[in-house]
Amino acid sequence: MLNSYEILQLINDYLDNIPYDRKPKSLYEPIKYVLALGGKRIRPTLMMLAYNLFKDDPQSILSSACALETYHNYTLLHDDLMDNADLRRGHMTVHKRWDANTAILSGDSMLVLAFEQMSHCKPEKLAPIITLFTETALEIGEGQQYDMDFENRNDVTEEEYIEMIRLKTSVLLACATKMGAILADADHEDAENIYKFGEKIGLAFQLQDDFLDVYGDTKVFGKAIGGDIISNKKTYMLINAIAMADEKQRETLLKWIDMPNPDTQEKIAAVTEIYNEIGINKLAIEKINFYFNEGVKFLDNVKVPEERKAEMRAYIKEMMKREY
Repeated sequence: MLNSYEILQLINDYLDNIPYDRKPKSLYEPIKYVLALGGKRIRPTLMMLAYNLFKDDPQSILSSACALETYHNYTLLHDDLMDNADLRRGHMTVHKRWDANTAILSGDSMLVLAFEQMSHCKPEKLAPIITLFTETALEIGEGQQYDMDFENRNDVTEEEYIEMIRLKTSVLLACATKMGAILADADHEDAENIYKFGEKIGLAFQLQDDFLDVYGDTKVFGKAIGGDIISNKKTYMLINAIAMADEKQRETLLKWIDMPNPDTQEKIAAVTEIYNEIGINKLAIEKINFYFNEGVKFLDNVKVPEERKAEMRAYIKEMMKREY
């Protein structure tokens, strides 16, 4: 069995050595650029660790695992364009370094390349793998649309938000773990349990991201604190603050949400103060722990010896490293 560090090395080596020998170069250069920006490679790592629960040669599914990473980065490339973001992982985004049209076309090509890489799996596994991949890709688009729809609403419920992040974020982690199980010949019950494991861990992961955007350490979190507050993003934090606020607190929150050009630091401080008064921080930590523990229960139910689960358990603890 390989540990997560060894798996990460395999993934990075594979991505670094993908030949981009098609033309025009101007189409493929941004793809190479995006994949070279790094990242934690969570999705392919989860896929290979899930495979490793059942079999000992995860390197045999590298192409499929890296297809998920290519797909994930395609979504980030288009997200950055939709958000007009300047930076991704400390580097210029594709639409800033090149232009919007290049970002659209190179992103589209990344999506096609992801399916092409995925097709290299064992022929007898191709149908279930492509079916799962296609359903997941459709769900992620649905989640993104819900997220966009929520921008113009102040009445988003917690239930709606959880479903949105399930679609936008956690189904890809669930897809990764289930693909690993399918490719390792796991039975239907184990494949479903490992899917649910990935899904619940994905929810915990996204909720933690929401939390750290307000309460994280900038040096550890890797980006400026308070971005979600500044942009009025309908996160678990804001949704529950609006729902639980008293009249005065709600009035203050809505004032900041509706303010055209607020002082960003004042807004972050004011909204965070209301969160603290209501206890949103404690509520969020409870919800993160709830989904994390739910995920662990599904991993517990996978029918392999406990020692085979040790690396996956260690990895998700590291992935969810608490900074609060």
